[in-house]
Amino acid sequence: MCETEVFVDHPIQVDALQKSYGSFPAVKGISFEVRAGEVFGLLGPNGAGKTTTVEILEGLRSRSAGRVSVLGCDPEVQTLQLKDRVGVCLQATNLQEKITVAEAMELFAAFYTRTVDGNQLLKRLQLWEKRDTYYVKLSGGQKQRLALALAMLNDPQVLFLDEPSAGLDPQARLEIHELVQDLRREQRTILLTTHYIEEAEKLCDRVAIVDEGRIVAMGTPREIQDRVLASSTIEIELAAPLGEVALPSWPEAEKSSLDDNRTRIAVTTGKPARIVVEMVKWLDANGIELADIRIKRPSLEDAFIELTGKSLRE
Repeated sequence: MCETEVFVDHPIQVDALQKSYGSFPAVKGISFEVRAGEVFGLLGPNGAGKTTTVEILEGLRSRSAGRVSVLGCDPEVQTLQLKDRVGVCLQATNLQEKITVAEAMELFAAFYTRTVDGNQLLKRLQLWEKRDTYYVKLSGGQKQRLALALAMLNDPQVLFLDEPSAGLDPQARLEIHELVQDLRREQRTILLTTHYIEEAEKLCDRVAIVDEGRIVAMGTPREIQDRVLASSTIEIELAAPLGEVALPSWPEAEKSSLDDNRTRIAVTTGKPARIVVEMVKWLDANGIELADIRIKRPSLEDAFIELTGKSLRE
């Protein structure tokens, strides 16, 4: 039996997980825990080991070494028990072309020992009007919403979403994001893989950045940004060229610059709030009119590039 009570606070636990395909090590000793009720993201480029890790947790793939626990179950040993209690939305879900939405729901409901009202799920996911439509006639966003409906049929407390919005148009992606946010409000535990920076920043409570089979950083998106790139850039746009006035040496400023038109000042600093006050005082003392001011903090993508030396979509 799965020891559910022991793992209430951390329904997903991964310790020193390894997976090799022949001589190729796809996952090289990954360790992390997912807290109950949080959205935890595995963020990285294609081929980083995200999908392999998730498939091991789902019981779809064996591991080479390490320990894995999902709801107190070992996915490799108690596979059927686990599949009855978790929801899985794979990177690509392909059903028979001539199966209708309602037929797919009825078929998948037969796989579980307990299910929720499938009709209510279809209404919630805006698929009720499509219940008699063949799968082949659905749009990409509708197919992904159906995949989520199938994953939620057994009312799972743990959901695995592997690239849930990959390949979708912006409107369909927004719909998927709203659904994930609804699930988070219901306190479901979600493990999400993605290679979209904005998706991780918007949806995830914490993320682990995976590169070449290893976790290179873990924490909230803001923690990772601040830990890797602590400095921000203040950009001030002037209403008129600065003239011959020289830029002062502001305390805490790491770097200051003025563009060729002498209308834009940029200051890099680890103390943006303090520098902004000093800059505004200086402008006022010199009678210089301010047109606009912006503070650019390092993004999660900036942190990813700094950590891995590559762009996210490579």
